[in-house]
Amino acid sequence: MATNAAVNLLQSRMGEVSIAASNEDKQKTCSQDMLACCWEGKGKIHMKRVPIPDITDDEDVLIRVAGSTVRGSDLPLYHGEIMQLKKDEILGHECMGIVEKIGSKVTKVQPGDRVVASFNTACGKCQFCLKKQFTACDCTNNSSVMEKLYGHRTGGVMGYSHFVGGYSGAQAEYCRVLYGNTNLLKVPSDIPDEKALYLSDIVPTSYHAVCEAGVREGEVIGVWGLGPVGLNVVQWLHNVFEASRIIVVDNVPERLRIAQERWGAEVVNFDKETDVAARINELVPGGLDRSIDCAGFRYAKGIVHKIERAVGRETDTSEVINEMVRSTKKFGTMALIADYAAYTNHLLIGGIMEKGLRLIGCGQAPIQRYWDACLAYISKGEFDPAAILTHRFRLEDTVEVYKRFDRKEAGIIKVYLETKFSNPVALGTPKLSTVDNL
Repeated sequence: MATNAAVNLLQSRMGEVSIAASNEDKQKTCSQDMLACCWEGKGKIHMKRVPIPDITDDEDVLIRVAGSTVRGSDLPLYHGEIMQLKKDEILGHECMGIVEKIGSKVTKVQPGDRVVASFNTACGKCQFCLKKQFTACDCTNNSSVMEKLYGHRTGGVMGYSHFVGGYSGAQAEYCRVLYGNTNLLKVPSDIPDEKALYLSDIVPTSYHAVCEAGVREGEVIGVWGLGPVGLNVVQWLHNVFEASRIIVVDNVPERLRIAQERWGAEVVNFDKETDVAARINELVPGGLDRSIDCAGFRYAKGIVHKIERAVGRETDTSEVINEMVRSTKKFGTMALIADYAAYTNHLLIGGIMEKGLRLIGCGQAPIQRYWDACLAYISKGEFDPAAILTHRFRLEDTVEVYKRFDRKEAGIIKVYLETKFSNPVALGTPKLSTVDNL
């Protein structure tokens, strides 16, 4: 458990952030406010001028955001489906940029360094951080709601409601990162911003999912959901873990095409296949060795779950898990990397028990644990974080990007949100688009 000193430190950090902007560099911080994407209510976000955060602790780091993004796990926030989300919270939990200011005890980065911030906030000192289980940090989340619901609190998450700490997010021009010695990665000069950004979350998260699932060379793996994490899982399975076959389930033709053409996946479009499990069992008699859920709780397909979610009788649909139960071989493994929030109905628990299935909750990925490994694969050309990057937009367009991404329009899979601090577009990555031209 956290020590009293750690608890006191947590409480001090959860106070109001100072509104004073840095006065050390007038050219870089020419005003005391910044542009940020703020949540206003269910389905309502706005771009606002808000105070620039400042250093409030000796391990804090203030960065000028050069790149952030909108991703699938932002959508439950957009729709107001995450608990303890408050009006005017700044969204966004993936970013990279340039160090502006550091606290007196920050030793691993210096002003001017190009860095990636982990989406999770970890103290680096508690029992879990010392075991590199950073997302289980004891000291960075004071949500009594989570503790009552889950029995324990997990670590904090940037830009993801007071359910995970209440920290301001990164869809903004500046971002304050706590515990900079733990939660920042200095980016090697040979990796462009457009690839470095995704080390903030989806690249290590997808790697974590495959590791937690226990994938072995030559196995047959099923992947549900081809958002950014799902597509990255497919790339890891093909390029690094050497699965013999990859079966993917989604209904977005462009995403299915990418998985098939780039990484040899066999596709199941659930708009065309009314019984996904039956189709997979035709493709793979005996069942999948392992299944990985990258879809999550929001995507109800059947009318029963749609009604129960609409009237508050459940929060999470069990449909994907049930399809995995029916598709995975006896004594196989099912891993959940997709977000689940609370309760589900109609779970096929008998199938889990009788088939001897291992159901693994991967948890939020401890990003920092995997940075070295992911950097090595990227440097060797064995994994390309920009392979699924489809669009580049201005930060000012974030509200419309949310709308288009939520509706899965215009072929948007992964975006790079640039700010006034961004570097020029890297060779081979998407040029700047405007939402009006989509």
